[in-house]
Formats: sequence, structure tokens, C-alpha cells
Amino acid sequence: MIKTILQRLFFALFTLIFVSGLVFSVVELLPGNVCTAYLQRAAQGVRLQQCIQQQGLDKPALARYQQWVGGIAEGDFGTSLKRRKPISELVQERFRNTALLSGFAAAIGIPLALLFGFWAGIRRDKPADLVISSVAMLAMTIPEFVSAALLIFVFAVWLNWFPAITTVPPNAPIADLLPNLVLPVLVLAFVMTAHILRMTRAAVIEVMASDFIQMAKLKGVPAGRIFWRHLAPSALIPAINVVALTIAWLLGGVVVIEQVFNYPGMGTLMLQAIYDRDLPLVQAIALIFAIIYIVVNLLADLLILLLDPRLRHAKTAL
Repeated sequence: MIKTILQRLFFALFTLIFVSGLVFSVVELLPGNVCTAYLQRAAQGVRLQQCIQQQGLDKPALARYQQWVGGIAEGDFGTSLKRRKPISELVQERFRNTALLSGFAAAIGIPLALLFGFWAGIRRDKPADLVISSVAMLAMTIPEFVSAALLIFVFAVWLNWFPAITTVPPNAPIADLLPNLVLPVLVLAFVMTAHILRMTRAAVIEVMASDFIQMAKLKGVPAGRIFWRHLAPSALIPAINVVALTIAWLLGGVVVIEQVFNYPGMGTLMLQAIYDRDLPLVQAIALIFAIIYIVVNLLADLLILLLDPRLRHAKTAL
């Protein structure tokens, strides 16, 4: 098991190095350079030379990549061209906001998805299953911005219970952000619940049809014991992958929802950086998204390893 964990960690580290090189190379292959893209018509004279020196563009690409990766390892993502501030400071406050949004959505969506997914799977083709599956299918087919618009119309415009858009600054206290979280959290929880629920239901149905569940029933094993000892752990294994992808999607910046509600998160910051042609900031956020995705999937792999005895006792991995 230790060997398998080390292999997973090594693969995650290799993936991270590869992605960092890819992100850096994509920016390098763009026409011109970081300074000419940002300055545009003003890319000449002293101002251009100062930008080149500040960004280290007078050094070879490999040396700049090593300096960039070394700085990231120390928590230094560089300086934003537009905002003239360390990128780590900009990202810190925006990541807090996205983490709040994602955390509340996950805290609501994941338990509901697992609960109704198990319920629908166990009650397959019964009225409860048909209702739950229909609602989940509806949630998966409605675009996020449509759900957001409906909630804004009902709860912000008609009932006037919550604000339609966020007007507080990114560094506002959490207490000031909370009223602005309600509607976007509901939209995200609605969408993520549907995806996880569908996978959980399918996993439950598959496990219930397996030989060891049928044998346990024939032996007269109590239903509660079958559920907790056999059904739940086996059905959770495929569901964990969907949960991990959903969490990575949430933490990676739900761009559409943040844009609709003007929420000051990572997704909004990246769109602003693209609009401003602030390539160092875009580069840093893209790498942060990749790091989040890799870490969340690594944790999901390790959790599956703990739940699945076949992987836990395997002599070789992958």
C-alpha cells in the first residue's frame, strides 16, 4: 500500500511539473511577449525596456522558467502588470472568496446527492426513483446561467430577499459576503447535486446486482449490515471520482456563476486579467487551477485506495 501511495504522489508531482511547463510554454509561444501584449501601442522606448527588465524577458526562456517555478515554490507568483501588486496577494483574497462559495455549495450538494442517489438506487423504478431521477435530469439540462437568472428574478427582484449581484469589495469581511453567497450557492449546489446523484444511483444499482450482495441476502444477512458493510463502501468508490471532479471544478473557479453574480472570486479575476492582457496573472491563475485539480484528484485516489481492499492489497498499482 505504501508503494502504491508513493506511486500516486510521484505521478501527481510529475503531472504538476508537466503542467507548469505547458502553461509557461503557451505564454512563451504567443506572438510578441508579455510586455508587448500588455502595452500594445505604447510598447516602445523606455516604458517597454522597463517592462522587459521587470519581467526578466532579457534572460533565456529556460532561466525564466526556473526562476518562475522557484518563486512559486516559495509562494511568489510574480507581479501583476495591471494592478502593480504581488499576484499572491491578489489571489489570496480571491481564493478565499471562491473557497467560501465552493465550500458552502459542496457542503449542501454532496450530502444531498449521496442521500438521494442511494435512495433512488435502492428504490429503482419506484415512484421515488422516478421523481428524483427526473429532477436530476432537469438540473443537468438547464444551463447554469438560466438557473441563476431565474433565482435572481424570484429571490432578488420579486421577493427582494437577497442581493442580485455582489457589490462588496473582494477583501470585504466574510460577514459582508454571506448575503451575497446564497443565490450562487443554490445554483452550484443544484447543478453539482444532479451530476453526483446520477453517478451514485448508477453505482448503487450496479452493486446491488452483484453476486456478493445477492449471496448476502440469501444468507439472511440483515439489510442494515448489507448496506453499511457492503453496499455503501462499494458504491461510494465510483462516486468519489465524480465528487473530486466536481470539487476541482468548484475550487478552480466557476467562471459563469461568478460573472453572473459579479462575485469577486478566482474566475472573475481571471476574466479581468484576460481582458487587461495581464499575462503574468493569467499564467499564475491557470497554474493554480491545475494545482487544485491535481491535488483534489490525488486525495480522491488515496481515499479510493483506502475504501477498496482490492487496491489496498494489490502488489502492483495502475
